[in-house]
Amino acid sequence: MRKIYLIFFISLTGLIFSCEEETEPAFFDPQFDFQPLEIGRFWIYEVEQTIYFGENDAEDFSFFIRDRVRTSYLNAERSLVFVVERSRSADGIFWSKELEYTLQLRDLSLLRTINNQTLVVLNFPPELGKVWNGLAYQAEGLDEFEIEAIDVEQVRVKQEEVDDEVTVRDVRYEVFQKGVGLVEKYSEVLTYCSRNDCLGQQLINGGEKIHLRLSDYGKN
Repeated sequence: MRKIYLIFFISLTGLIFSCEEETEPAFFDPQFDFQPLEIGRFWIYEVEQTIYFGENDAEDFSFFIRDRVRTSYLNAERSLVFVVERSRSADGIFWSKELEYTLQLRDLSLLRTINNQTLVVLNFPPELGKVWNGLAYQAEGLDEFEIEAIDVEQVRVKQEEVDDEVTVRDVRYEVFQKGVGLVEKYSEVLTYCSRNDCLGQQLINGGEKIHLRLSDYGKN
């Protein structure tokens, strides 16, 4: 009889623990939320670009950029790093390779490294008003990035918003969508003419404006 009670007690205890395990919330992996990462995923962007060479001297360009996760590897810290191949096209049909960069999740942050320059482009979990150092892995020091808008599907990260209307304009932001990744990127970095005869007139002396908007994405 005691053996029967003991078996019943063990079975009941196991049932209780199994129920508790079933109701425990699933582990949240931010890597696959606002920036899914796996080999074969691709994103195609329509790009509008203006390069300013000086006063009344600028040139406009329209083209496409395709980013595709080509491979992945474990770095020295045993962190998974994804290698992204970026190609450029004038018509969205014929593509030429432009560069490669990496994406990785580290310390609950999404790191993007292009030309050996690493930016902390997103911090998890996304929360309105959250601020972090976008240059945390660079020697330059501090550049505060902030989540300025968020809803169920999208997060907008303000990287910079400065315009003194005299010497410089620097406006940069990125938008990430759940289950998709980066869907929009805007950068406008300009210098104004600062000579005595044009100071304060917002005459563009040089710089660049570039706007990427997602047009297609998937996996192949």
